This record gives sequence, structure tokens and C-alpha cells, in this order.
Amino acid sequence: MTQTSLSARRLRLGMIGGGEGAYIGGIHRYAARLDDNFELVAGAFDVDAARGHAFAARTHIAPDRSYADVRALIASEMAREDRVDVVAICTPNHTHFPIAKALIEAGIDVICEKPMTTTLADAEVLHALGREHDRFVGVTYTYSGYPMIHEARARVLAGEIGAVRVVQAEYPLEWMATGIELEGNQQAAWRTDPKKSGRGGSIGDIGTHAYHLAGFVTGLKVESLSADLKTFVEGRALDDNAHVMLRYEGGARGLLWSSQVAIGHSNGLRLRVFGEKGGFAWHQEAPNELVFSPLFGKPTVIKRGREDLSEAARVRMRTPPGHPEGYIEAFANLYAGFAEAIRARADGREPGPAGRDIPTSYDGLKGVAFVDAVVDSHEAGRWLAPAYV
Repeated sequence: MTQTSLSARRLRLGMIGGGEGAYIGGIHRYAARLDDNFELVAGAFDVDAARGHAFAARTHIAPDRSYADVRALIASEMAREDRVDVVAICTPNHTHFPIAKALIEAGIDVICEKPMTTTLADAEVLHALGREHDRFVGVTYTYSGYPMIHEARARVLAGEIGAVRVVQAEYPLEWMATGIELEGNQQAAWRTDPKKSGRGGSIGDIGTHAYHLAGFVTGLKVESLSADLKTFVEGRALDDNAHVMLRYEGGARGLLWSSQVAIGHSNGLRLRVFGEKGGFAWHQEAPNELVFSPLFGKPTVIKRGREDLSEAARVRMRTPPGHPEGYIEAFANLYAGFAEAIRARADGREPGPAGRDIPTSYDGLKGVAFVDAVVDSHEAGRWLAPAYV
């Protein structure tokens, strides 16, 4: 693609999965539209082709660009002059690898739901394929899109709290406190099936978000971890609660908790980082505020919208102070960053601020390696090092 072909128009987006009843598909579509960088033009939206075609019609997709599966999409789109530039994969975990592999090998950029794959071997292949074929592979670690997370990262990396000592990340949910997968809930059913979800239950579904967030904000790499997994709901095949102790480079210590059975928590993602001179605290249910607690000083609430925030935070803000931004906007920040990275590659230039510090295939690889190390540690009963950090 030439510079003009990408810079002078919206990127043409395709989608695999994400059709009728798929919560995450709607989130991707809203996020892609928010900054006007993408136009959804094609897709294979459902394993049931007829249902997918009906959804495409309701979504104003041209009938000849509604496909039965990814193979049909690739065959038809690659023959078109106005073919898709990038395809979002919004399907269950076990399908990510074959879909992404086919798209990359066809020369199409990819935006993939996390975890990127269900096995470490597949993650290694996808990461290598993206580099080999010069394809962009973005992974939707959504919470790294929040402006105040970028503000926390900028301040931690600038040394505002000194050397990091303690990192605490938690992601408790209550929605699987009972065996709803046995009552017809399809979202819970595939998440509790090792053949579809992978080796990790809560740790793979939500724990990887907390893990990515902790590493993103602190810049620290994990040297080793020790995990205790538990399945509280009888008959469930994967963990629904995880406690993981983390030893970071430089001596910092961490604790990560993920749970799908934490009654009272709708979406309790929280990150706290403590250094030798102060600490930061952020809670996803109050995402527009970052609490800074300096040593011997009074805690200060840093609010989104201030003019003195870092460039990384400002470039990801859309509304004036006092007007809250949330999950859709954070997801849209990822899409804006993906668009900038794709256009910058086509232009042969470095990406602008929006396209920096975005989750790509290596982050996906690290996430899968983390899940593997957690499960291995639990099974072996000892400290282990993730294969990639």
C-alpha cells in the first residue's frame, strides 16, 4: 500500500466472529468507529453462515462481502482492489491461531482478542510469522488504553516514586460464582473448556489483563513466579481463582489475584505500585483518577483532563475535564494506536504518540507464556520463570 492509499482514507476493517449476541464484537465496532480511522466493510461474523449473513445485512455490510468463514474472506478480499487492510479476530481463544495465521500469510494485518493463542508454541509461531511477513499484529489488552494508565506509566518511568518496591494487581469478578456454564451461558461455557480456552481459567481470561497492566506501568520484567490456582465451583474444569506471587527484576515484589467468583465485584480491576518515594493507585471502575501518595506528603488525586499531564495521557483524551471517559474510549485508544502504527509502517516513518506503547504480538506472546508459567508453577509447587517477559 502507498502512503496516499492509507493516509487519505479510513482503513478498511474486516471482522471474524463478533456477530449477533457477541458482546466483544460490538465493543470492537464501537471502538473502531470512535476516531473515524476505520470502516467495517467485510466479515465472517458467525460459524452459522446464514446467521452471519443476516447479521451482516443488519450491519450494512454489502452482501458480496459477507463470508462463510475466514478462507472465503481471504480468497475474495485479496482479489479486490479495495480489499480489507486489517481484520479483527473476535472469536473464542482456540480459533485465534488458525485464523490469524491464515490472515498473516495472506498479507493482511491483524487485530486479535487476547489471549493471542491457547498454547505457547502457537504464540511463538504467530509472533514470528508477523515479523516474517511484515504484518502488524495488535492484541487487545484493553486497559492499557486508559489515559491515566499512561500517566502512571510516564510518572513511574520518570522516577517520580523512585525504585519500585511492590506491585499489586487484582482482577476480581463475580459473574461465574455459580456453574452458569451448565445452565446454557455460552460465554461461560467456552471459557471453562480447556480445549477452547487453553490451560488457564481465570488466570488466562482476566489474570493476563492484570499481568499486562502491571508490566506496562512499571516497565519491570518478572524473574520468577509462584502460583496457587483453585477451582471453587464443583465440576468446573479450569481455575476460577488464582493467587500469584511475583519476583521482579531489581528486587521488586508483586502479588496478582484474579477471580471469577468474587461476589460483590462487577469489574474490580485495580493496580497499585509502591516505590521508595511514593505510590500510585488506579481502579478501573473509577478510571479517570490516579491517586499519587508521596512519602511524608498528602495523597493527591490526579484527574484526567488536566493540561499538565504527560503527552502519552493527553493524546488519549477526548472530552473536557469533568466529563468521564471509560471502557469504550480505552478500547478506541488501542484502535487509534493500531491505525497509526499501520499507517506509519506504510509511510516508512516512526509512529506518532498514539501509535507508541500499544500491545502487539510480543505482548500476546508474553501473556501466553505467563499463563503457562502460572499453571506449571501450580502443578509443580515451585517458583518458575516465564519463557518470555
